[in-house]
Amino acid sequence: MDSQLQKLRKALESAVDGMSGEQMERHPSGKWCTAQILEHLYLTYTGTIKGFERVLEAGKPLATSPSITHRMKKFVVIRLGYLPSGRKSPSVAEPRGLPAHKVRKEITAKIGELDAILAQCDARFGRSLCLLDHPILGPLTASQWRKFHMVHGLHHVKQIIRLREAAKLTS
Repeated sequence: MDSQLQKLRKALESAVDGMSGEQMERHPSGKWCTAQILEHLYLTYTGTIKGFERVLEAGKPLATSPSITHRMKKFVVIRLGYLPSGRKSPSVAEPRGLPAHKVRKEITAKIGELDAILAQCDARFGRSLCLLDHPILGPLTASQWRKFHMVHGLHHVKQIIRLREAAKLTS
């Protein structure tokens, strides 16, 4: 597995290790709980997998040309490794109430599937070609998609750890 996705997988596993179902449902008013954060991440992984399945089916990249805005946002997230807080999730990645036990059980497997399809696309199209558009960052290579998922996932891991600590204080 790619080292970035391996790091993400380990961080997610560690963040939720030992959390009860009740702890996973606690959250401040107007904020997501751990279960919703995991579902959000799960949906981003499944969405990216589906997108790359379309790339493979088409036999060619499906990326568009980047705008100046895409380039700036991509620089901040991919190059600097910084994900700004407070941005609203694209609707396709908003939690919809999938069973928390299903998401928790399957999320690490989805990271493995993501890694496999990105490696397949690297092998087929090369590492330097933008293959698929991210809804906010624009066209990305498979390597940039890995970096995005790591930065994005670690951003949410920090949120899970804060929720976990808050749950300990109220227990």
